[in-house]
Amino acid sequence: MTKIILITHQKGGVGKSTLAFNLAKNISNRAKVALIDMDLQGSLSQLKDIVSSFDILSSIDNIDKVVQFEYDFVFIDTPPYLSDQLPKLINMADLILIPTKAGVLDLLAIKSTIELIENENKKDHALIVFNMIKANTTLTLDIQIELSEYNVPIARTHISDLVSFTRSVLVGGVKKDKNAQQQLDGLTQDMLQRLV
Repeated sequence: MTKIILITHQKGGVGKSTLAFNLAKNISNRAKVALIDMDLQGSLSQLKDIVSSFDILSSIDNIDKVVQFEYDFVFIDTPPYLSDQLPKLINMADLILIPTKAGVLDLLAIKSTIELIENENKKDHALIVFNMIKANTTLTLDIQIELSEYNVPIARTHISDLVSFTRSVLVGGVKKDKNAQQQLDGLTQDMLQRLV
């Protein structure tokens, strides 16, 4: 049965597309994977001719058809704004990943995303992912403490702000960076455990 993983946050610049790409790539060596690019910028859609380990689809039309395909996992990358399609996508999702940076503005912006998930009674399917984290700072811990008031689990694995993640969409993954690959493997395990 297809598992649908929604990557969403109402703030831009939190690394949704890069995270969606890397998770899809990481799991594609052991499962049939599709990534749906819902962002009007279409950044990920531009990669569909050069990515061979998983399928990249675009537009909302594919959402209703996606479970008809023989995919094990479907990742959906959403735009950084409130879309009238988001409630439908939240309802379809088996897991909702909310990537966030460890910043004050990111903390303020995450509230509207969590409220939207709560409105669809899917809070128990949500997981906050610290993404693009700066090394050697206590800010991540400070933001983590503040996020605890929302009662949404936080992934054990944090994704650092490494060049290899930024470069990954051009070179097809992070395999050459052991630290980045270890983080990605850890987050993939966190994700799979939540899907059981």
